[in-house]
Parts: sequence; structure tokens; C-alpha cells
Amino acid sequence: MSLQTRFLLSIMMFLQFFIWGSWYVTGPNYLSTIGFKAGDFGTMYSVGPIAGMIAPFFVGMIADRFFPAQRVLAFMHLLGAGFMYYATTLMAVANPSASDINMMFFAHMMTYYPTLALTNTIALKCMTNPEKEFPGIRVLGTIGWIAAGLTLTWMKADTSINMFHLTIGSGLLLGLLSFALPHTPPTASGPVGIGQILGFDAFKLLLTNRSYLIFMVSSTLICIPLAFYYMITSRIVEMGGLPIGQTMSYGQMSEIFFMLVMPFFFARLGVKWMLAVGMLAWVTRYGLFAVGAPDEIGWMITTGILLHGICYDFFFVTGQIYTDQVAPKEIRAQAQGMLVLFTLGLGMFVGAQVAGKIEGQHTTEASKAQAIIVKAKGEEAGKLSEALAKADAAAKPALEASLKKVNDEKSAARKAELRAIEWKPLWGKPAIFAGIIMLVFLALFRNPAPVVAEPPKA
Repeated sequence: MSLQTRFLLSIMMFLQFFIWGSWYVTGPNYLSTIGFKAGDFGTMYSVGPIAGMIAPFFVGMIADRFFPAQRVLAFMHLLGAGFMYYATTLMAVANPSASDINMMFFAHMMTYYPTLALTNTIALKCMTNPEKEFPGIRVLGTIGWIAAGLTLTWMKADTSINMFHLTIGSGLLLGLLSFALPHTPPTASGPVGIGQILGFDAFKLLLTNRSYLIFMVSSTLICIPLAFYYMITSRIVEMGGLPIGQTMSYGQMSEIFFMLVMPFFFARLGVKWMLAVGMLAWVTRYGLFAVGAPDEIGWMITTGILLHGICYDFFFVTGQIYTDQVAPKEIRAQAQGMLVLFTLGLGMFVGAQVAGKIEGQHTTEASKAQAIIVKAKGEEAGKLSEALAKADAAAKPALEASLKKVNDEKSAARKAELRAIEWKPLWGKPAIFAGIIMLVFLALFRNPAPVVAEPPKA
């Protein structure tokens, strides 16, 4: 791989995950102040997985057969930026509709989810030794997510609508830059049947491999507790008084470390125990949250976030490499789409529904009462801000004092809202579920050799 190609692929991965990281985990910290409730967040985090179950196969088939993958990638990101822009216009109106905003999130994710598979296809197409080359490129995606979180904190945008403006700008940038990526022409030919459109070829070729099937089922199930992480963690960070975007980015910082040492673990642990250690990290993380969140123990919350590197890398990055090895080249984009469908699609959809229900069960009446105050104070602050912008010099000091008072009252109510949630059972349930997945996986998984022809060397 030439230096120019490596540079372009690195920028692609950086922006791909910058887009996602700029809003996905911090979104609730703003949306909860404009009226989103637990059920709305369940829907919000379900629309992406639904998109993940619908779009990737169709878009993958287009990239496999009709258009160069980099052009499909460009179109998807430009369209996605447009949908997110429209979502921000819906957020800015009086009494925003959560259902309308979630519909725009759905449209955005219909364009975004297929690009997760497309970027993998473009990158892997340029490689001669994916086991060694891919982690070094993929790690730039993790750095992009970190950069998004740090940018949010630097901009003081991790509780404001500006996070979505950042998403729009980065989406437009990657859409334009995609036209300069290495040419990735279609590789499949011949007539197109309904089975190819729906991705049946990928199902047939990949799900007949027993070891890969068990891996796929385990990865799908582990995405159920993953949804709790994306939906809820940023709020315990906020409650603990930690910088939200910066603290959430620590998980991606740990991803970098474990991405780089992944070949070492592959060679020494093997697939089965590498995955088992990853699942154990899920159990440990949610156990830390269950104990640390109620008492706002910062080091426990931060340690749980730092475990994200093991939780994520040992499953999803290795899964992308397995899929590329197992699938024939003419359906690799579809195969990557299948992986997205089962994990970030089906698994995250079920997880979002479960997390929304469990959060609702443990959101007390006291918390709901404080949420009403938060929304009212937010609306009052908005009106004062508008008045301040139009006021003359004589009226400004009084308005500024009133605005500060209202914002302080809003912050106090927000803190009380979060503290009134029953955090221990809320986090204990996904911890127990992850533990059950780990035990079942250890009992059933056999012989990973058919999935990975030869483990990468450290």
C-alpha cells in the first residue's frame, strides 16, 4: 500500500467515526432538555439499528455490482448531512416533536449505516495483508471519535444543538473527500436476483460456517448491553460533574491501545479466549457503573468507560477481518453489510428497546418532576436569550442577571433529575445479561480455525 493510499484511507476512517462520535453518545444530554423522555430515547436508538437492518445489503449490492464504492460513499454522506440539517431545524422550533426529530435521525442513519461497511470494503480492497494492515487504518476511526468528543468539550457543545451542526459539517467534508479515495470498482457481474438484493448470498456462504455462526450470534447478543452504553452512560458522566465529551472519548482512547496490541492477543489467546475476555470486560464495566453511579464515584465511572477498548475491539474489529476472509470477493460488501445488520442492526435495535424500557422502569416520579422543571427553565432561558439579543445597553445587565439565575436553576434541576434515577438496578441488569452470554459462549464455541485461516502474528 502506497503512502498516498494509506493517507487517504486514514482520513476516510477518521471522518467516518468523527461524524458518529459528534452526536451519538452526547445527543441525550441536549435532547433531554427539549422534552425527550426515556421512551423517546428508546426510539432514537432504535431507528439507527432499523436502518442497519434495511440499508446495508442493498447499498452493498450496489457497490458490488453497479457503482464504485467510493462514489456510493460520497452520495450517502452528502445525503446524510442534509437529513441531519433538517433535524436541527426541527429541534429549534417551540415545543419540538420527538417523533419528527427521530424520523430525521432514521433518515440520517439510513444513509450512515451502509457507510460503515463501505469504508471497510474500500480499505480492505487496498490491502495485501489485512490482519496486519487493517488495524493501523481502522485505529484512525477511533481517533476520529476521540477528536469529536474533545471538540465537543472544547466548543462547550456537549449539551447544545451545536453538536449536530458539527455532524453536518464533517458529513459534508467526507462526502466531498470520498471522490478522491482509491477507485474501488464493482467486482460482481451477471443478472441480479432478489436473493442478491436481500443479501441471501452472504447469508448462505457465511452462516453455514458453524464457528462463524456462533461468533455472529454472540456478537449480536452482546450488542444488547452495548445499547445501554451508548444511550445512558453520558448521563452518569454528566451527573458526576465530569466533562462529557472528553470523558466519553476515553473509551476510544483505550480502543487505540487495544487495536494496536490486537495481533499480540490474537496469537496468544486465540479467537475463543479473546472473545471471552471481551465479554468479561462488559460484565466488569456494568458492574462498575452499578456500584459507582449511585454515589457518583468518578474513578469507577471512568474505569468502566476505559474498558470500552476491550469490549469493542475484541468483537467488532476482529469480526470485520473474519468476514473479509470468509466471503468471496464478489460479495464482500454484502458480507460486511450482513455483519452490520446482525450487530449494529438487530442487536442494537433489541438493545435500544430493552434499555429504553429498563430506564423507564427505574426513572422515578421525582426524576420525572425535575425533568419538567428542566424543560420549563430551558424554554425560559431561550426567551431571555432572544430578549437579550434585541435589548439596548441599559436593559442588558438585568436580562443577563435573570438569564444566569434561570440557567443556574436549570442546572440544579437537571442534577436532581439524574440523581433521582435508580442507577444500581439499571446497570446491574445488563451486567448479568453479559455474564450469561459469556458463559453460554464458552460452553458452545468450538474450533475457530475455519473462521480465521491463520491468526496474525504479534
